[in-house]
Order: sequence, then C-alpha cells, then structure tokens
Amino acid sequence: MDRFTELLAFVRTVDGGSQAAAAREMGVTPAMVGRYVRALEDRLGTRLLNRTTATQSLTDAGAAFHAQAGAILEQLDGAEHAASDRHVEPQGVLRVNAPMVFGVRHLAAVVAGFGARHPRLRIEMVLNDRVVDLVEEGFDVAVRIGDPADSSLVARRLAPCRMAVCAAPEYVAARGAPGRPEDLRDHNCLLYSYARHGSVWRFDGPDGAVSVGIAGSLVANNGDALLAAALAGAGVIVQPTFIVGDALRAGRLVRLLPGWEVGSLAVQAMYPSVRNLSPKVRGFVDHLAARFGGRPPWDEGL
Repeated sequence: MDRFTELLAFVRTVDGGSQAAAAREMGVTPAMVGRYVRALEDRLGTRLLNRTTATQSLTDAGAAFHAQAGAILEQLDGAEHAASDRHVEPQGVLRVNAPMVFGVRHLAAVVAGFGARHPRLRIEMVLNDRVVDLVEEGFDVAVRIGDPADSSLVARRLAPCRMAVCAAPEYVAARGAPGRPEDLRDHNCLLYSYARHGSVWRFDGPDGAVSVGIAGSLVANNGDALLAAALAGAGVIVQPTFIVGDALRAGRLVRLLPGWEVGSLAVQAMYPSVRNLSPKVRGFVDHLAARFGGRPPWDEGL
C-alpha cells in the first residue's frame, strides 16, 4: 500500500477520533481506513491503536509515532504549497514597512523594480524608524536593521550592515582624531535616539571589547539628520555605511579609530510565518535577497 496514505489514515483517525471521521476527510470508506491503519501497523511490527467496537486509544508506540507522522505530513503540505505558489503571479496589495533613510536611499528603487515586473501587484510602502507590529498594523513584510526584537516573526538576512565612526575633516583638524575609543569622552558625539545601547558605544579591537559612555550636543531620531550635522563639522557620529558611504567615498567625512570595529548588524526581511506564505511575500523577499545579497552596493569602495 501507499505509505503516505497509511500515514494520512492513521493521523486522521487519531485527530478525528474515529475511522469514520478519517474516512469522511479522505473520501474513502471506514473499512478502507481500517485497512490502511492495519497495513501500517503490520509494516512497523507494532500496534499503534487499541480498538474496541466503541472506543480507540493510542498505545505508547502510537503516541510517539503520531507526533512524528503529523510533523511529516505538515512538512509535506508546506513543501507542496511552496512549490505551487512559485507558479502563481504575485497580485493584490503588498504592504511593506522600512526605516526612513534605508527606504529612501536603497529600498524604494528595488521596490519599484519588483512592482514593474508584477503589474497585478500594488505596493504600499510605509517608512518610519519605529518598530511596527506587523500583524496588528497589517504589514506583509518589514525590512529592519539589526536583530529582530519579536521572536515570533520569521527573519531572513538580506545583507550585512557595517557601522562606521566618522567626522568631517574640519572637525578632526580642530579637535584632533581619537586614538582609542576612550578618547571619545573628550569629543562631541552626536547620538541616535533609537540606538540599541543608548549613550554607550561598544567597540571590538586589539585589546578586546570596550564600552564607552559618550555625550554630545545633538540627539536625533534620523540618520540623515546626524549625517548633515557631522558634515557641518558638529561632531562624531556612528552610523551605518548605507548612510555615510557616499560621504566617506567623497572625502567629506573621514573614518576614525582604524583597527576598532563598532559591530556589524544585518539588513533583514521580517514576516509573520513561512506556512502558506503568499506568492507576493515570497517573491518580494526573494527579490530583495537577490538585489542586496553578497557585498551590498552601499559598501562598494569602502
């Protein structure tokens, strides 16, 4: 007999409470369900169900086998959905959330390209720097920088996100360049409001890990605002290379503390579930991974 059908008959019998319930789901007779279950037991060489005319109960072996058999059927179902979905054209509305600067500088053009390939799809992109609740606020996908705060979401890494300590050449000429992370206590450091560690910057270098409490004249909730202040010579910033890369390449900012790393984050796509993932979400995330994978464009020449 078909091993898959035997598994299905056994799991449906247990879940439905009877062979009759399993038969209705499978579209066969109860007698045929019984034959499938007995064939499974014969092949395994053990009894899975204790049966009487009125009741049924799992044996110890049956309970252990049921858990594994159910998981196998779920995985197979998910694989079939994934395979079939790839042949379905993305359509409907796709709601995407992303950080403001990354969305404007790097994501918007990629989103537009995906939309051009799928004319039956309408994309709504909402940009802000707060962490949204995808389910409550109705988003299909969020692009986020850093580790996911919500463990219930699926995270797919799209690209590395390197951080850089930098300042304008004019600032360095006036105040000097810090030789060690601790020297930043004597500098005007411009702070990002949503930084994970607040007013503490953490470094890894020749002497191991170093944490430095910093202070400065400006706190802002937007990376471009901090970039503009640094370009005006206001102070030192720690920002992702996708924000400061162009200024570093042009020499309008200089990198500080060579040999010390400020840590590396990741650009990630977040979505609620992989089960029955819609073609529009699957296709969009695959598109992002293809465009941003490997060495991201914002790190070229750095």
